[in-house]
Amino acid sequence: MYCPRCGTEYIEGIAVCADCGIPLAEVLPAEDQCLRETAEFEEVLTTFNAGDLAIIKSLLDGESIEYFIQGEFFNYVEPLVQPARLMVRKDQVNETREILKDLDLEYGPNDHVEEWSDE
Repeated sequence: MYCPRCGTEYIEGIAVCADCGIPLAEVLPAEDQCLRETAEFEEVLTTFNAGDLAIIKSLLDGESIEYFIQGEFFNYVEPLVQPARLMVRKDQVNETREILKDLDLEYGPNDHVEEWSDE
């Protein structure tokens, strides 16, 4: 079983890629395997915040950036030992950084609790 996005190989019985969250395929098409062997990815950023990942993914999907998030489901493991890593094709790194440059990461729902408090 293989992930059609990141190319990771899994043992029988696993149905979804742990990093990409998409269904696995029995085999990778030859052309996809060839592309993955020649494409190089670079880490652009890391985060422990699942909200950051949702925003980043929506921005990159809208711009057709090829990426994967290594360790995307990090929050299923306690204690949190490694952040999720945004991996982008090397030829799209500069474009990705430009898209994300003004993004205020680590936003959380409790950031402004005092401001909204009734007390």
